[in-house]
Amino acid sequence: MAKAERFEDLTVWQDARALRKEIYAASGQGNFTRDFDMRGQIRSAALSAMSNIAEGFERGTNKEFSHFLNIAKGSVGEVRSLLYAAIDEGYLTQPQFEKLFAQATTVSRRCSRFITYLQTSTKRAPAPDNLKT
Repeated sequence: MAKAERFEDLTVWQDARALRKEIYAASGQGNFTRDFDMRGQIRSAALSAMSNIAEGFERGTNKEFSHFLNIAKGSVGEVRSLLYAAIDEGYLTQPQFEKLFAQATTVSRRCSRFITYLQTSTKRAPAPDNLKT
């Protein structure tokens, strides 16, 4: 297993970053741009997921990293819930919704697997990065 030297090396962070980018793009189009509350909320949740993964990594202990991964996972859950609201309001097409939902689900699963790894590992964080979905 390769050891991640920086949070940027983590696949889970890279996936969260990609999700944030896609959420910003989707929420910057059409009627979505006029719904300031929903647009701000979904962007904030996506940004929070990415940021909490990075912050947890930098804390340096498995316990703290797990805690921040749990927060990131919660933020990704918020993104998924807001995606339903966005499609209900007609802000997203079905293909857009499905793509974003799949990305969010992947990030959530990776967070879960990383949390499990950290809780059972005797090694000090940062953990290996080959934890796949």
